[in-house]
Amino acid sequence: MRIIAGEFRGRRLAPPAGSHARPTADRVREAWFSIIGSAIAEATVLDICAGSGALGLEALSRGAAHADFVESASASLRALRANIAALGVEDRATVHRADAVRFVDTLPEHAYDIALADPPYASDLAARLVEIFHARPFARMLAVEHRAGIPIPGGETRRYGDVALTFCHAP
Repeated sequence: MRIIAGEFRGRRLAPPAGSHARPTADRVREAWFSIIGSAIAEATVLDICAGSGALGLEALSRGAAHADFVESASASLRALRANIAALGVEDRATVHRADAVRFVDTLPEHAYDIALADPPYASDLAARLVEIFHARPFARMLAVEHRAGIPIPGGETRRYGDVALTFCHAP
């Protein structure tokens, strides 16, 4: 797993030890950030279910002003903190050890410019995050990765093989 573009292009990221995590493929992450485009510049970003932090760190590499990372698994938190330190972005990153749903439930409207979520496919978390977003948009845009065969209503979905990305925009 590596940073694809920007300031840290080519830098490798450590995965969580002993993890069964499913990192986002480089081609999907590249498509994700191509769709987001220039909105990432100077943005405040929320990386939900952060794992190693690949999405939020990619955003920082591409010019985001700050990224908050939400993760609850100990092994993922260790890898995430190590990756933040290895890139030297401690001043632009905040790690929250929290349950994703509980965390976003506490956020005010438009707390972030962009929220990125890559929840476990075996859960219904992708749909729950979109549902919460539509009830109270905690970011100007929410982008969620999920299994392609599971439709997520209320957004624009793009499919990449077995993976889908759904983008929702705040009114």
